[in-house]
Amino acid sequence: MNDLDFDLNLLPVILAVIEERSVSRAALRLGWSQPKVSIALNKLRTALGDPLFIRGSHGVEPTPRALSLMEPTQEILQRIRQNVLLHAPYDPAASTRAFTFALSDVGEMFMLPQLMRYLAEVAPHVSVTSVTLPPDDIANGLEKGEIDLAVGYFPDLTRRNFYQQRLYSHSFISLIRAGHRIKDKRLSMEQFLELGHAVVRPEGRSHEAFEQVLAKLKIKRRIALSVPHFMSIPFIVASTDLLVTVPAALGERFATLADVRTIYPPMELPTVDLKQHWHRKYHRDEANIWIRSVFLKMFSNGPML
Repeated sequence: MNDLDFDLNLLPVILAVIEERSVSRAALRLGWSQPKVSIALNKLRTALGDPLFIRGSHGVEPTPRALSLMEPTQEILQRIRQNVLLHAPYDPAASTRAFTFALSDVGEMFMLPQLMRYLAEVAPHVSVTSVTLPPDDIANGLEKGEIDLAVGYFPDLTRRNFYQQRLYSHSFISLIRAGHRIKDKRLSMEQFLELGHAVVRPEGRSHEAFEQVLAKLKIKRRIALSVPHFMSIPFIVASTDLLVTVPAALGERFATLADVRTIYPPMELPTVDLKQHWHRKYHRDEANIWIRSVFLKMFSNGPML
């Protein structure tokens, strides 16, 4: 017999007949009819190649083979009760879960400080890993359960197997060095097109929100520098005449880190939604549900600066 052909529903019958020493009493205990128990016993005898029970003076007596099955059967049924039927809800305070999030360097800067402070209070034993990967790797990681959430701007995660939830929206602002010859609060289109631009293009991303806006407006800027990460940008802009356009909250933060100032771009720009994404396989996973609720609670109004 193939192991996969064994009917686990027959296991309670073994225990009931051993403990009751009677097919009729075992049937009452199981809530089955006596013929149904007899049929189950015949299936067990055929599957295991042993009579299992023989008639005695006081009912039925288990064979040595039946007695040898008693302890492992009890263990199997107990594990099913504990881990399946009586499954305990996710407890953040006791959890040792290792969470993995796909975040950009900006997401790490804005979200991880708040998140880690909160987790230290409510889930002190969990750990967090942040990864920055190309979209295809993120999608595969979410599907395999290697990544719990992708949080940020991930327009490439459009497969139908992914769920997404909006957290907040951001607008854009431009940055130039503080001592730049342009002193206005808003760039003219002429200035915008004249200046060299620094752009951030994360590895593997097919498009960025600001570039999409420019493409729709048929505006072509002169790109002098392209980098994969945001964190070097304020220091590059502070020592050059380059212009960069970044999420508004990030621009305000950069203005406190380096000798740069914010300036409005010449065109009206739409806001962009930042979302959390997860795979449908983990939509009902209790730990995943909990950590999604944490991100929603903490960042639905944007990160604290």
